[in-house]
Amino acid sequence: MEQQKTALVLGATGGIGGAVARLLVARGWRVRALHRAPAQVQRSGDGFEWLHGDAMQRQDVVAAAQGAALIVHAVNPPGYRDWDKLVLPMIDNTIAAARAGGARILLPGTVYNFGPDALPGIAEDAPQHPVTRKGAIRVALETRLQAAAADGVRTLIVRAGDFFGPDAGNSWFAQGLVKPGLPVTAISYPGRPGVGHQWAYLPDVAETMLRLLEQEARLDTFACFHMAGHWDADGTQMIAAIARAAGRPSLRTHAFPWWLATLAAPFVPLMREMREMAYLWRQPVRMPNARLLELLGHEPHTSLDVAVHATLAGLGCLPTPSNAADTAGASSHAAAQR
Repeated sequence: MEQQKTALVLGATGGIGGAVARLLVARGWRVRALHRAPAQVQRSGDGFEWLHGDAMQRQDVVAAAQGAALIVHAVNPPGYRDWDKLVLPMIDNTIAAARAGGARILLPGTVYNFGPDALPGIAEDAPQHPVTRKGAIRVALETRLQAAAADGVRTLIVRAGDFFGPDAGNSWFAQGLVKPGLPVTAISYPGRPGVGHQWAYLPDVAETMLRLLEQEARLDTFACFHMAGHWDADGTQMIAAIARAAGRPSLRTHAFPWWLATLAAPFVPLMREMREMAYLWRQPVRMPNARLLELLGHEPHTSLDVAVHATLAGLGCLPTPSNAADTAGASSHAAAQR
């Protein structure tokens, strides 16, 4: 990794892809970002070298990965659409590019791979018997990476809980618990009362990935690690943290309308896919990080209150400093008038 320090990021506009890409730049890496319309998504000063191309086109991926030591495969079809048509061809293209240039593949893993038989505690070598379509596709994806490892294609998989963070718009936190762009007036919680749930703050996940990559000499050809992240033992800790960050101690909480997801599933792909994941909210799902600690000695961990506040601010759910000042000024003026 120290010799080349060039990375290709597929999915740099997404939550985890963007977090990893930004951290790579901060660590001194040269980051290439592949996108079908780079002019529409690039930001001034992001430090990325934006390349025009499509993750579904093998020649585009192979060309973009030339000379790279790392390929971050963080690309997913938006809105869970067409997973059966897009997910496996894209990983095949990434494997071909890694094989051609000798890069290591970094893959953010999912818990979809595991069915109820692997719960509640999921080790890295737990049996993968998915009960959903997405889960079956992800198992096939990792199976292809394992097969490629026999030919020397190196892979690092890091699996964590439900993502949240300032740029994690496609997440349960942003699409279930709160409403991006609006003040937090209520929380819609998908889990059952008393059932634990595991969360992962995106900056911590990205930092963990980078620290693992820095241990390249100690990584297996096919390496997989689980993160502990934030464990909410009964489903109340995340709710309380949101309430504290929003400054609303008595914030109203209600159950996520799973019945509505069932009714909308035939017409709204997102609702259909969310309904498939309901089993992950009905019982505790926790991934121990013993293997990670054995290698790193420590898992990067931002306190829950700091992480939730940053997430809500990034999602536009908290007043900006200027708005807060305007509100305070208006309140003072109103008080003076009284």
